[in-house]
Amino acid sequence: MPALPTLRQLAYLVELSGRLNFRAAAEAQFVTQSTLSAGIQELERLLGVQLVERDKRHVRLTAAGEDVVARGRELLAAATDLAEAARSATRPLSGPLRLGAIPTIAPFLLPSALPELRRAYGELKLYLREDLTNRLIERLRGGRLDVALIALPFDTGDLYVRELFKDEFAFVAREADPAVREKSVTLRSVDTGDMLLLEEGHCLRDHAIAACGPRPGRPESRVEATSLTTLIQMVEGGLGVTLLPGIALEAGILQGTRLVARPFSVSAPSRTLALVARRTSPRRRDADLLAEFLIEHRRRSGHARVPVPRRHGAKA
Repeated sequence: MPALPTLRQLAYLVELSGRLNFRAAAEAQFVTQSTLSAGIQELERLLGVQLVERDKRHVRLTAAGEDVVARGRELLAAATDLAEAARSATRPLSGPLRLGAIPTIAPFLLPSALPELRRAYGELKLYLREDLTNRLIERLRGGRLDVALIALPFDTGDLYVRELFKDEFAFVAREADPAVREKSVTLRSVDTGDMLLLEEGHCLRDHAIAACGPRPGRPESRVEATSLTTLIQMVEGGLGVTLLPGIALEAGILQGTRLVARPFSVSAPSRTLALVARRTSPRRRDADLLAEFLIEHRRRSGHARVPVPRRHGAKA
């Protein structure tokens, strides 16, 4: 059998592909720059092809390098799954679990749930990463996350999806706004020209646009926020109105403001919170256990309804 690349060599190359800087990649891998460079050179020698172009100013991957990086990510993810399978075979929700969550869910759902989760599963070491959905999915596919907490609808491809519950949107405006004088509002009364949204990349933006639907002749707002906190400050400053998810309102995000939230009278727009994992991941069982825990936690908290969860892609 010919000499084969090592996982360490592949990890060096994958790290370099994301940073395009030998020193930064070496620091991320906790090795010296010379060690990382030597590892990549040995990988090139083993494969008989140049993977990286180097000069004094730039580092870039060759076409062959891009291909090896893509395959290397798959191999590293599979190796991680193998190790985790052995580690979690006997005890559910134990050991390190890398959980990703989007910013419009993490600060509103997890603070109340995590202390109870730690009490229930004392051997669990949870590592949390907050990021946008696209980047969480990329990390999940690359084996750098075990589970991700996202909002649907979103194209999850062949990932395993476990739905948790629906999260209905409410209309939010200043107290003096005529639109909130009634106890509920209708979707048709929402003027998208006044609607403030999160910036591009947040799935909540897409959900809000989908909820209101296309409005011919009504321009979309050009004012965008980087977070829900900024969004609320903009609404309070008189720049417009917005939609906020129910879990954020339940967590008290409007406390201390002069804003009012009103439910929609019929067909309230909503998103569905879900946990996603790789279908081949040994932590898929843990994803199901975590999902059941979060559903039960919400039921005990007394917040709204908890619909029957569904699983997607259950077959391996």
